[in-house]
Amino acid sequence: MFFLYNILHFYINLYLQNGRDMPWHFNMRTVLTTIMALALSIQALAQSVDQLYIDVRGSYLQQIEDKSYTSTLAPEYFNIHVLGTLADNVSFRIRHRMNVAVDSKNPFRATDWLCLNWQASEKLKLYAGKAGILIGGFEYDSAPIDVYFYSNFCNNLSQCFAFSIGGEYELTKGQKAAFQISNSPLSSSFDSHYAYNMAWMGHCAPWWETIWSFNIVEDQIGRKINYLALGNHCVWGGLALDVDYINRYSLKQKNFFSDWSAIVKLIWSIGKWNICGKLGYEINDAANIDANGLAYDTCLAPGSNYIYGGFGLEYFPLGNENIRLHLATYKDNNLKTSFISTGLKWRLNIL
Repeated sequence: MFFLYNILHFYINLYLQNGRDMPWHFNMRTVLTTIMALALSIQALAQSVDQLYIDVRGSYLQQIEDKSYTSTLAPEYFNIHVLGTLADNVSFRIRHRMNVAVDSKNPFRATDWLCLNWQASEKLKLYAGKAGILIGGFEYDSAPIDVYFYSNFCNNLSQCFAFSIGGEYELTKGQKAAFQISNSPLSSSFDSHYAYNMAWMGHCAPWWETIWSFNIVEDQIGRKINYLALGNHCVWGGLALDVDYINRYSLKQKNFFSDWSAIVKLIWSIGKWNICGKLGYEINDAANIDANGLAYDTCLAPGSNYIYGGFGLEYFPLGNENIRLHLATYKDNNLKTSFISTGLKWRLNIL
């Protein structure tokens, strides 16, 4: 509608400025043709798009150190979501962040999803395009607009969304095996380095959901590191518990269990309120370096012993996800600084 308004505004001004010098039939025919073309475009859009919405989050961010205090009002997220159907078995998904800058090396940096899906059979779905890199864990899998603070592992991945091809096969009802070849999460854009990803997404019990993955990931100098990510989401009534374990291992490391992250998140829903808590522990042995002194793991530095945690409150005044208020605070043992976020998320459903 905003686009239609601008077109009409342009022709009205054009007529007011030059109307006496322009044939009447030219003015009216041009305006009517434009309106008809836009109407047909909007009708075609409505036929293909199943969902169109935006969501936004902004916060008042405070940082408190021993004798220093800083604060800022920050617009954090402005996302446009488009989901639609092109045919009975062909769908698409787009998610674009308006607040992220693009550059010549990665012109699609601001676009998380730009993906075409083909339901090849009742059990098999194939896709191609930009999508989330298939790494297990519920902290990693959560929409960024719903996360207030991340582990070092997630924070230090160069990209979590990349161009890829992949698919899902439903083994039994509610149990899916997934596979994907994507640009590497350790590359800043698309280049000759890849990740080879396999995952199982399902339920061990009605209350226990899983995202488990095994990944072979190339870094920017061509070395390979393996991820074993075990994400678990458990729900008992209004209580939800996430437990993630991510093990990182190069075949040249001496100890398989010397580089890993463990993350626990708890959410207790009471009416329109969520009471949240999160704790993470990450470790990487100082010996995990190659002969040149380079770390096998480029996300967590060798010698790291990192603990972080925090808690938060969320309030949904309308009783749904359209408006959410939050208060979240967290700190870690590295910076020894407290961070406080107070903010608002809102969602506008267009279609």
